[in-house]
Amino acid sequence: MHPPLNNTPANHWSLKSTTIHFAQTPTVMGIVNVTPDSFSDGGLFLEADRAIDHALKLASDGAGILDIGGESTRPYSQTVAEKDELARVIPVIRGIVKQTNVPISIDTSKATVARAALDEGAQIINDVTGLEGDPGMIDVAVNSGAGVCAMHMQGTPQTMQDSPCYQDVVQEIHAYLTKRKIQLLDAGIPMEKICLDPGIGFGKSHRHNLELLNHCEQYLDLGCPILIGHSRKGMIGKIIGDRDANRDSATMAITLMLARKKIQIVRVHEVEGTVRALKAFAAVGGIDGQISLPAENQ
Repeated sequence: MHPPLNNTPANHWSLKSTTIHFAQTPTVMGIVNVTPDSFSDGGLFLEADRAIDHALKLASDGAGILDIGGESTRPYSQTVAEKDELARVIPVIRGIVKQTNVPISIDTSKATVARAALDEGAQIINDVTGLEGDPGMIDVAVNSGAGVCAMHMQGTPQTMQDSPCYQDVVQEIHAYLTKRKIQLLDAGIPMEKICLDPGIGFGKSHRHNLELLNHCEQYLDLGCPILIGHSRKGMIGKIIGDRDANRDSATMAITLMLARKKIQIVRVHEVEGTVRALKAFAAVGGIDGQISLPAENQ
């Protein structure tokens, strides 16, 4: 039997050996893609030393979590062999944990990769399959005590954008996340260790993505932290009418909207600008209408 469900918006996330306490603005998860083919920065940080340096820069810029991934999950991406994924991410995690205490998330759907990453000091399993893609992932999560992020995806990265279809995308994903939360609880993962992600861009049309963003605060009643990963995605190119333009400023605009909706975690590529934008947004009353006034002599 799982404990009674708590539908109060989450104010913390318990990880393997630490806890993230959420503040007025969202915790910023910085993306470190150790891949040759990620849609935005594939190949830029494939070498371990460059990936480590990038992660440490994101930490110094204010990232509250570092998300390390060795397999692209962009639309129509190809799967990566387990040994290759391990070779990409493990040296990077080893290098990061020696130099910062910022919690590390391993972005993987392979139980063996997750276990190895947690053994090296990672704190979170971030799984785009909702911990359903590998039968061994639940056991890794339970036995390690790691924080987990379960995402919704319709289909697989190889098929998800062929013809995504929903009758009511917001409610159907709410139902999936509710069911998945209960399944994880029943499997032995405590409520305080579960984070949920509606999966922007994963088996959703442009309209679906906009509907999810417009109503994402509805997921707060699940009682778990909600993570939104919107950074630089294709929908932004459509919104601004230029697929080739830099998408960071538009990403930040969406981030500020998510902050107002009280979303707890945002997953982004550009950390420094995001942290500064959130700080300014909160100071001028963008979050709750309360302007933060300095002392008279400041």
